[in-house]
Amino acid sequence: MASTSSLALERNSLFSKLIANRGPNPNANASNNVLGFFGFLPVIIFGQLQGLRTVDLLVWVVNQGGHSKLVIKAINMRQLFLGIVLFFCVAPLSVSAQTACDESCSARSKKWFQCDRCTSDPGALFQWRCQSADAGIATLNEPLVTDRPDFTEAGSVVGLGVLQIETGYTYTHNDDNGQETKSHSYPETLFRYGVLADWLELRVAWNYGDEETNGIGTDGSDDLYLGFKIGLTPQDGIRPEMALIPQMTVPTGASDRTNDEVLAGLNWQYAWSINETIATGGSTQFNRALDEATQGAYTEWAQSWTIAYSLTDRLGAYTEYFGFYPNGADTASPEHYFNGGFALLANNDLQFDIRGGTGLNADADDYFVGAGLSVRFR
Repeated sequence: MASTSSLALERNSLFSKLIANRGPNPNANASNNVLGFFGFLPVIIFGQLQGLRTVDLLVWVVNQGGHSKLVIKAINMRQLFLGIVLFFCVAPLSVSAQTACDESCSARSKKWFQCDRCTSDPGALFQWRCQSADAGIATLNEPLVTDRPDFTEAGSVVGLGVLQIETGYTYTHNDDNGQETKSHSYPETLFRYGVLADWLELRVAWNYGDEETNGIGTDGSDDLYLGFKIGLTPQDGIRPEMALIPQMTVPTGASDRTNDEVLAGLNWQYAWSINETIATGGSTQFNRALDEATQGAYTEWAQSWTIAYSLTDRLGAYTEYFGFYPNGADTASPEHYFNGGFALLANNDLQFDIRGGTGLNADADDYFVGAGLSVRFR
């Protein structure tokens, strides 16, 4: 399953909607929670690289929150609540899988699923249960999995040492009460590179756009996008393949297009392969945003759901809904979209795609169309 890293228009682009904390603000709770979680995330990742059990690391994090003045000072009650929720969501994955390993492996060989009969999926940080080594995420002998052309990011990562480059172009049109806006977005370049482990990828994206409203145009580069995708779990029956993307933009864009500050966000993906021809999944994210009219800060949620179809061994298609839901905005309103497209594999490492979509309400843009190219180097 694939997805888009850019909506191809500045005000609807994922890149331009990742907003970070500008300082004290009553609407900053979502970003503060994200930053509080990020504080402990490196501990979990480092421990995994060292072969430590995730359940032990989570217990250590909770203990630190109980007696460390530094940790108590760094988090508030909402962050502590988020940590507890994450613990009870993630710890069962570790405990159930480790229990299965304990039953079949000697005490000397117990590490995070690294034992004679129980091995972890190479592209996932956690396991739903003890699985065989060939379960889960696609290998390099299989076709590449891209994050385009749909809005929903893929639930998989590229793999350690693998570079994947995804590019595209999108044209968007909107006519709102006689105010006609046309925009072009290119090259929508997303670099994905596997670092440190098979379940972690570095993400860097850059885009250029030009927009014309009633004959008056602006153009320039967007802010640079940076992020990491963490492969959380492979699919196990009805339990989904999942990934998490902490992400941000840094103010490197043109004067008419930059946000003039670091902007942060968090994106969660989940996906299921139903059979050999149909897969489905979605994404849920929240970001701080700035109201276009007042520049006031608010929290913007985004939700998507996509269905992918394998038409032949080389040709696939998808249909998808996605929407933006502002919370606490001064003037911004919800926007809803429906889109679909096709992806054609030239070979396992090269993919072409086309897409088109339409707005479903008055505040959404009228329509957009685009095409793209993705290539994998290994």
